[in-house]
Amino acid sequence: MGDAGVEVGPEPLAFEQVAAVARDGAKVALSDEALKLIGEARAHIEELSSRPTPVYGVSTGFGALATRHIAPELRAQLQLNIVRSHAAGSGAEVEREVVRALMLLRLRTLATGRTGVQPVTARTLAALLNAGITPQVFEYGSLGCSGDLAPLAHVALALIGEGAVRDAAGELRPAADALRDAGITPVKLGAKEGLALLNGTDGMLGMLVLAIDDLRRLLTAADLAAAMSVEALLGTDRVFAADLQNLRPHPGQAASAANLRALLADSQIMESHRGPDCTRVQDAYSLRCAPQVNGAARDTLAHAELVAGRELASAVDNPVVLPDGRVESNGNFHGAPVAYVLDFLAVPAADVASMSERRTDRMLDKGRSAGLPAFLADDPGVDSGHMIAQYTQAAIVSELKRLAVPASADSIPSSAMQEDHVSMGWSAARKLRRAVDGLAQVVAVEILTAARALELRTPLLPGPATAAVVARLREAVPPPGPDRYLAPEIAAATALVRDGSLVAAAEAVTGPLS
Repeated sequence: MGDAGVEVGPEPLAFEQVAAVARDGAKVALSDEALKLIGEARAHIEELSSRPTPVYGVSTGFGALATRHIAPELRAQLQLNIVRSHAAGSGAEVEREVVRALMLLRLRTLATGRTGVQPVTARTLAALLNAGITPQVFEYGSLGCSGDLAPLAHVALALIGEGAVRDAAGELRPAADALRDAGITPVKLGAKEGLALLNGTDGMLGMLVLAIDDLRRLLTAADLAAAMSVEALLGTDRVFAADLQNLRPHPGQAASAANLRALLADSQIMESHRGPDCTRVQDAYSLRCAPQVNGAARDTLAHAELVAGRELASAVDNPVVLPDGRVESNGNFHGAPVAYVLDFLAVPAADVASMSERRTDRMLDKGRSAGLPAFLADDPGVDSGHMIAQYTQAAIVSELKRLAVPASADSIPSSAMQEDHVSMGWSAARKLRRAVDGLAQVVAVEILTAARALELRTPLLPGPATAAVVARLREAVPPPGPDRYLAPEIAAATALVRDGSLVAAAEAVTGPLS
């Protein structure tokens, strides 16, 4: 990347490049190779368009209407019509970062030269990204097959100067006005271009890449939360020993256990009950099995990264322009590979959160917390402490379990049974976003609770790493005391989990965590 932003060419984009454009507003530029390939493919499409023999997507209708040959004088209208008619989304507005990821990924597919669009179309899509113009896209409208049709159509609608967009300041405006003010000329679509702008898995893939970006941080934060809870509950760290973990050689488990060992190193609290008289032979599963659960989540994430990497290297369109000049219909727009891993990730998100909530509940229960006050309250009975913070966790965990039900196992036929099996990948992506958001909140409540519990163990001190986390948290949240308005503290802790600040505080002591 660098000062020039992200160069978009036929080669795959990196995960970090997608996040930079989607979340940080990095600028994009089409590479010389991309413009060469786009120009060559476009010249071929225009030559095919001039032939009397029908070519699907170039001189025919689409989907169930593919058998109709479209006369040359109607083809420009056909491209406008497909964009306008497919921009039929409904529901809540989709987040800016998702739309920007979708736009970038469609741009990269255009850059492969396999779609046959005009160079000006690709340049204009890049110009929208660089101007911070975000087409208004809605929650419903994609079945995850034939591409994310309605979401992509709303982007294409903005390219032709129609529909609504949000400008760089976030104001909702007519696309024509926003493009005019940014000095961008709307595109006049030629043969095949409407279809080429709609037939992609870009929305679901963009949401997968962003979820992976989030989960990389959250699973490290989940290890941090588990370590703090083990310490606060006077649990044993013997079960995290490398030789025990190596008996079951899952890489995610090994990484998680290594994190726990590093985070619990040199803890006075852990040392206080390490002698021969220690009765903590076996902890509850939510403590003892944290590496197994958090580690399995990591391995699931690694599989999702593998699939996402393959999809980032794909050129999804129908029909597609092949290097030898053939224009062929295909089924690569089917979102099943992406949909499955989007659903898959929602399962460990729910389970990691579920285990986190169980550790929090244990710290609040006087009968199981090894001497901590009931609900970690300042004056139990007068004060309720973190009682209702655990209720909040429980409510979120219950929701995450519902979100773990797969969307990709469903299919509703469409297009007069031409599209008789669909992936529902967009729906899987939408619910994963909610699951990732919920996981961040649940882990934050555990860290907030564990920090309070660790401070209540005074005069015994936590390890240097967990102490650094508590100190960072205290910059935003006051130390234990009488009851106070708790929601802002949960929000502050969640923000520190999401942006990686708490993990960074620990890593200042431990070095890089996995």
